[in-house]
Amino acid sequence: MAYVPVPKDLSKVKTKVALNLTKRQIVCFSAALLVGLPLFFLLKDSAGTSLAAMVMIVVMLPCFLLAMYEKHGQPLEVVVKNIIQTKFIRPKERPYQTDNLYAVLERQRKLEKEVSAIVKDTNKKGAGGKPRKG
Repeated sequence: MAYVPVPKDLSKVKTKVALNLTKRQIVCFSAALLVGLPLFFLLKDSAGTSLAAMVMIVVMLPCFLLAMYEKHGQPLEVVVKNIIQTKFIRPKERPYQTDNLYAVLERQRKLEKEVSAIVKDTNKKGAGGKPRKG
């Protein structure tokens, strides 16, 4: 009796469109063909067949990587974006900081005390800024 493994996590199963390829793979492979084949035929006569083939491989490789490479369920462009942010954009040292609820309440209490002190000072001086006669 034949045994067919059925994955338990269906979120990792990708929908195949044609020739057992996903939409992403079809688009990337088509882009690689549109760029690589004309380049090969242009370079074949002037540079030789082997050099033209090597140039074609180098030019088509990023498209193949975009189509096939995936790490932890993320495509290549997401992985590269994360690496660039980690290495170049974000600061190297990121200290752990919390916004303590009690510190927020303490700041609010200080602000309220300051406002009430200003209001009391204004009431003592009167509306025109001159002290009231008592």
